[in-house]
Amino acid sequence: MKRSAAALLSIWALMLVGAPAALAENGVGLAGPTDDKVVTFFCFGVIAFFAILVIGMSLLQGKLEKRKERRRSDLERFG
Repeated sequence: MKRSAAALLSIWALMLVGAPAALAENGVGLAGPTDDKVVTFFCFGVIAFFAILVIGMSLLQGKLEKRKERRRSDLERFG
C-alpha cells in the first residue's frame, strides 16, 4: 500500500511540474492569447455556472422534500 501511494504521489508531482510546459508554446496555450476580455468573460461564466448550480440544486432539494413529506403523510394515513 505504501509503494502504490508513493508511486501515485510521485506521478502526481511530475504531472504538476510538467503541466505548465505541456500545452503552451511561447506563452500561448490552447485557447490562444489571453487578454483581459477573455479572462473577464471566463470569470463571468464561472460565476453564472455556480449561480445556476445553486438554484438548480435548491429546486431539486425542494422537490425531494415535498416528495418525502407526501410519502411520510401517506405512510401515517395508511399505516
